[in-house]
Parts: sequence; structure tokens; C-alpha cells
Amino acid sequence: MFSAIGSSVRNQITSLFYGLGFFFQVLKETSRFFRRKQVGYKVLTMQILFTGFEALAVCGILAVAIGAALIIIGSSQLPKFGQSQLMYSILIIVITRELGPLLTAFVITARSGTAIATQLGTMVVNHEIEAYISVGLNPISYLVVPRFIGMVVSMLVLTVYFNLFGLLGSFIVVQLIRPIPIQEYLVELLRAMRVSDILSGMLKALIFGVIVSVVSSYQGFSVNRASTEIPVAGIKAVGQSFVLIILADVFVTLVQYAG
Repeated sequence: MFSAIGSSVRNQITSLFYGLGFFFQVLKETSRFFRRKQVGYKVLTMQILFTGFEALAVCGILAVAIGAALIIIGSSQLPKFGQSQLMYSILIIVITRELGPLLTAFVITARSGTAIATQLGTMVVNHEIEAYISVGLNPISYLVVPRFIGMVVSMLVLTVYFNLFGLLGSFIVVQLIRPIPIQEYLVELLRAMRVSDILSGMLKALIFGVIVSVVSSYQGFSVNRASTEIPVAGIKAVGQSFVLIILADVFVTLVQYAG
């Protein structure tokens, strides 16, 4: 039993080092991407279209629902404690700092993370990766980097979109249930908002985008020869991304509030 545990630990450590090496290789090739004329731009465009544009509806509905729930609960409960103004600070902190980037990352992981892992895994099984290498093309440059950039850009844009819908779109819904003067709402919202709140959300969005794209690509390339490994790679990509996103979120939050 102990030998099996030791072997599992060694495999995890080895996989970690391989993953870090893969990550640094992606960063290296990313720095060269825009200096080349290559077909990777088409992959980049398609990745932004799939990850960003096609996820607008899901993120919008989710943001409005959460924002409306926070406003309804805050406007009904906080006045009982004489803290009505705290509703706007809570909205900014919960949506802009925390739920905006976090829930957007979960949506992107479930949709695009799985897709990237299965796409690259299928290419490995079909020997397409070997074809790239045989003609002198770096698969990371042509396949991973466009997806990496597209994922990060989409994550940042969708986080801003989520925040806007969560803070403003939900206001329209709330008017049907518990009307609040729009002048009061906007003035108090802007008064409670700080630059650090926006930067915090964007930093998390950037980190989450990097995590999802790198983990998904790495799991896709980890497929060997059997097609049955492809769905396993997708499941691993989602599971590992979720864990790393949560750990990164906790770490960034601790650093921000500890400072």
C-alpha cells in the first residue's frame, strides 16, 4: 500500500514539473506569436468567438440573477440594522471582486476548457500533432498559444460584461419587485466603487484565464494513443482547473486583504 502511495506521489510531482515546463514554453511562444505571420490567427479568432461571444448569454443571465438576488436581500434586510448604505459596498465586493471573475471562470472552464482538451486530445490520437512536427511546425505555437491568448482575452472581456450586468442589468429586474430610484442607485454605487475593486477583479480574471487555457491544453496533449483517453482528459482539465482557480482566488484575496 505504501509503495502505491509513494508511486502516486512521485507521479503527481513529475506531472507538476512537466506542467510547469509546459507553462513556461507557452509563455515563451506567446511572446513570439504576434511577430509571425501564421495561420494561428484564425485559431485565435475562432477561440475568442467560441469562448467569449458564445458565452455572453449564459454569463448575462447568471450575472443578472445574482445581482438581483443581492439587491433584493440587501434592500430588505440591511435597513433592519440601519445599514442600508452597505448594500452598495456589498454589491461591489461580491460581484466585482469575487463572483464576477470566479463564476465567469467556471463557465469558461465547463465550456471551453473541456473543448480545448478534447480537441487537442483528438489531434494527438489522429497523429495530427506528429504531422505538425514532421514539417517543422511547433504545435505549441500554432495550436496552444492562439487558444491561450483567446482564452485570456475572452476571460477579461466576459468578466467586465458580467460585472456590468450584475451591477446594472440586475437593477432593471429589481424595479419590478422592489423599486429603487435610479439616481440614488448609480450615485451610491459609484461612491462605493474603488479602482482597487476593478483591478482586483481583472487580476483574478487574468490568472483564471491563464489557468484554464494552460491546464486544458496540457491535458489534451497528455492523451497517448487511445480514443478512450480523450473524455478522461476533458474531465481532468475541468477538475484541475476548478481546484487551481479556487486556490488562486483564495491566495489573491488573502494577499489583497492582508496588505
